[in-house]
Amino acid sequence: MSQRVVAVIGASSDPSKYGHKAVRAYLRQGWRVYPVTPKPDPIHGLAPVASISAIPEHVHRATIYLPPELGLRVLPEIAAKRVDEFFVNPGAESDELLEAARALGLEPIVACSIVDIGERP
Repeated sequence: MSQRVVAVIGASSDPSKYGHKAVRAYLRQGWRVYPVTPKPDPIHGLAPVASISAIPEHVHRATIYLPPELGLRVLPEIAAKRVDEFFVNPGAESDELLEAARALGLEPIVACSIVDIGERP
């Protein structure tokens, strides 16, 4: 099986943030990781991409670590990328975001994606 690809949306170079812990966890589990953030700082040695649409390959999972008001802005790009799975992590969810995601054809999984891959944040 080819390597699974994850977009960590809201990735952070701050080790205390879950957007940083997620990048580390997915790397440890053997995923190809794309940190998605407008900030240019490398995260665990990976150059960030500004948006999920800039990722040059199929994305198996998008996992979001943004406040709901920012998450709402990126939903159309996530939907356009046709990801297999869309995780909305604790703190990123709101009724408005989940409704908007479903309206775009996404099926949000409201859960910690780090725990889902067998890691502990």
